[in-house]
Amino acid sequence: MVRPNGISLAIGLLLSSSGLLVASQEFTDCHSHGSTMFCVGPDGKEVPVSTEAPAPTQPPSVSATTTAAAQTTAVTDCHTHSSQTFCIAGDGQEVQVTGTGTPTTEPPAQYTDCHAHGDEQFCMAPNGDEVQVLRPEHTSAPGGGHGESGGKKGQNCHFHAGVEHCVGEGESEGSAPMSCGRTDREYNIPLRIGSIFVILVTSSIAVFGPILWARFFNSSMNGIVFTIIKQFGTGIMVATAFIHLYTHAHLMFGNQCLGELTYESTTSAIVMAGIFLSFLVEYIGNRIILSRTPDCNPHAHCDVEPQPSLKSPDGSTDSQQHPPALTDLGHHHHTLARPDDKLSVLVMEAGIVFHSIIIGLTLVVAGDSGYVSLFIVIIFHQMFEGLALGARIAHLAPTLTASKLIMAGIFTLITPIGMAIGMGVLHEFNGNDPSTIIAIGTLDALSAGILAWVALIDMWSHDWLTGDLAKAGPVKVCVGMTGLIGGMALMGLLGKWA
Repeated sequence: MVRPNGISLAIGLLLSSSGLLVASQEFTDCHSHGSTMFCVGPDGKEVPVSTEAPAPTQPPSVSATTTAAAQTTAVTDCHTHSSQTFCIAGDGQEVQVTGTGTPTTEPPAQYTDCHAHGDEQFCMAPNGDEVQVLRPEHTSAPGGGHGESGGKKGQNCHFHAGVEHCVGEGESEGSAPMSCGRTDREYNIPLRIGSIFVILVTSSIAVFGPILWARFFNSSMNGIVFTIIKQFGTGIMVATAFIHLYTHAHLMFGNQCLGELTYESTTSAIVMAGIFLSFLVEYIGNRIILSRTPDCNPHAHCDVEPQPSLKSPDGSTDSQQHPPALTDLGHHHHTLARPDDKLSVLVMEAGIVFHSIIIGLTLVVAGDSGYVSLFIVIIFHQMFEGLALGARIAHLAPTLTASKLIMAGIFTLITPIGMAIGMGVLHEFNGNDPSTIIAIGTLDALSAGILAWVALIDMWSHDWLTGDLAKAGPVKVCVGMTGLIGGMALMGLLGKWA
C-alpha cells in the first residue's frame, strides 16, 4: 500500500480532529484545485476534501446548526441491515442513507461530496446519484441505530388485515420504505380458536336480543327503550361507515407496497359506487313492490296490508288483529312498516357481511402483540353492530318469522367464518401483497358506501323526517338524540384502536 505523504497525513489529522473524516480511511496524493483540496481515496478515485478550518478569532457563539450541517464530506463503510443502508459518518456515528436503489442492491463502499440543502444532508453516489443522509436522531430505527422495525415509539399502532399501521410521532419523511414481504409473527392458536366462540356468542346475543325482546315481551317498536336502541344503532352505522370502513379503505389504498395511485380519489370513487349500488337496488325494489300494489299512491308511503283501525268499536284494543308490536306506533301513516323496509335491512346486512369477513380475518392474522386489544375492540364492535341490526330486523313484522332468524343467523356466523378463513391462511397470508391490498380495500370502500346510504337515508332520515320522531314529544326526541349521538361517539372512539 502507498503510504500517505506528509501533506495528506497533516490534512488527515486536521480533518479527523474536526470530525470531518473517518479516521480509518487513508488518503494519498493530496493536491489543490483553487480553494478546494482533493485527495485520492483507498479506491483510487479523487475525492474533494475541504481543508478550511475555522479562524481562531471566530466567536464561540457560532450557530450549532451550521456545524452539524457541515459535519462530514463523506460517509464510508456502507452496509445493509434488512432493506436499509447504513454508513459511518465522520464523527464515528452510524447514519442511514436513503434513495440507494432497490433493497437487494449492494451499496457502494462510500458516498462522497456531502453537502447540505437547508437542514438536510445529501451525498453523491459513485454513479452520480444524490442520496439523503439521515442523522441518528432522524433514522427510522429506535435510538438512531438499526435493529427492530422502527416507528413505534410515541406512535399509535394497530393491525388491519395483518398489516401494522402506525401514526403519530416518530414517522420520518426520509425513512426507508417498509418491507412488502410476509412478516412472521407469534400466533397463539388456542387463543384464536377460543376467540371464535366468544365472537359467536357475543354476536348472537346482540342481534337476537332485540328480536326476542320484541316477540316475547310484546314491546312496542317505538317505545322509549326501542327508540334508544334504534337511534344508538343508527349512530353506530354512521360511525362504522365513515370512521372505520372509509378510513381503513383509505389506509389500504395508501399502502406503500401498492405504489402511488394514478387516481388519488380511488377510495372515494369506490365508496360513491357503493352508495349508487345501494340506491339502485332500493329503487328497483320499490318499483317492483309498487307495481304489485296498484291501489297505492306512488307519492306516499304505503303499507303492504290495509291499515285497520287501531281500536275496536267498543273502545278496547283488538290484540288478535293488531299485535302490540304495531298498535302503539302513533301516527300510523308514517310509522307502519313500509313495503321496502325489509329491502333496506337486506341492503344494510349486505354491507355488514362484506366487512365482517374482513373483521374476522383482521383479528386472526394480527400478531400476538396487538391481538388482545384488537379482540376487545371487535367484541364491542360486534355487540353494537348486532344491536343496530337486531333492532331493525325486529321492526319488520309483528311475528317471529323464518326470514328474521335467517337474517340474524347470517350476522352471527359471518365474523366467525372470516376468522376461520384467517386460521386457514395464517402462515401464508401477506397483508402487503398488492392483490390482497386491492381486494380488502375495495370491499371496505364498498361496504362504507352501502352502510353510508342505509345509515343516512333509510335510518337517520326516515326516522327523523318521516318516521315516528318527526312529530314526537320533547322527551322522546331528547332520548332519541342522546342515543344517536352516543352511538356515533362510542363507535368513533373504537376507531382509535381498530
